[in-house]
Amino acid sequence: MFSKSVKEKALALGFDAIGIVPIDELKYEGEFLKKWLSHNYNGSMKYMENNVDKRIDPTLLVEGAKSVIVTLLSYYDEAEDTMSNTKNPLIARYSRGKDYHIVVKDKLFSLFAFMKESDESLTGRCFTDSAPVMEHAWAVRAGLGWLGKNTLLINKDLGSYCFIGVIFSSAEFDCYDKPSVNGYCGKCTKCIDACPTKALSEYRVDARLCISYNTIENRGEYKDSLKKKAGNKIFGCDVCQEVCPWNRNLTSHLQAEFKIKDFLVDMTKEEWLSMTNSEFKDKFKDSPLMRAGLKQIKRNILRD
Repeated sequence: MFSKSVKEKALALGFDAIGIVPIDELKYEGEFLKKWLSHNYNGSMKYMENNVDKRIDPTLLVEGAKSVIVTLLSYYDEAEDTMSNTKNPLIARYSRGKDYHIVVKDKLFSLFAFMKESDESLTGRCFTDSAPVMEHAWAVRAGLGWLGKNTLLINKDLGSYCFIGVIFSSAEFDCYDKPSVNGYCGKCTKCIDACPTKALSEYRVDARLCISYNTIENRGEYKDSLKKKAGNKIFGCDVCQEVCPWNRNLTSHLQAEFKIKDFLVDMTKEEWLSMTNSEFKDKFKDSPLMRAGLKQIKRNILRD
């Protein structure tokens, strides 16, 4: 299959970048994951301890897979830069519009359908942050960026405000991309220094201290000491991205689905706390906020 035509189609569908690499075992990345898990850095996210073998060897997840197609879709919007200074409850940038799982997967399905037009016998599966897939590792291997000290993928042109989409396919291509050899964080430690809860060390995050984990994934106790450090952040955290030099002077995304919901701009603490479940479902039915739910979001709000 011609990689050029697939890449052109991906860009036409709205993806901002794409890379294609042969399937392989992620041995180095797998060892790093095992070490990370051994320190219980995953907190209560026990699902990360499952299917480690499939994370390392994708052919155990998708039989017959020979290639990995990796896409990036930016969600950066310059108009939202001033929101980090608000005193109102704050949700992470990625969650202010339509759920990225829906948007990215729809585009991946369209891309794979295009591939099947050339060969109906092709098999494959599409993923975006919803299966035992090491998306960041594949993006690095596909030459789309490097793993930053904040543990996020950083692309020279798109920064780190990107969603990663992956297709494992039986397709074989005429040309493959080469991995990103070097990172470009250098001696910079801005993300580590700025982390409010000190969850970051170089290329490693302790989820148990992370604001994103505690406001979204942690269904248990959210310690007051951490909540105070989180301040007005009630769903996710962007601090380590906001201070990153590679996120300066970015171009706003063109995806209408990711535009901030108008009512979110000036939403106060009182409005969040008085919201009913039916109102929440009506306002956020297609939003990433549904993952946490209203009860947990109210729990995350720092009371005076």
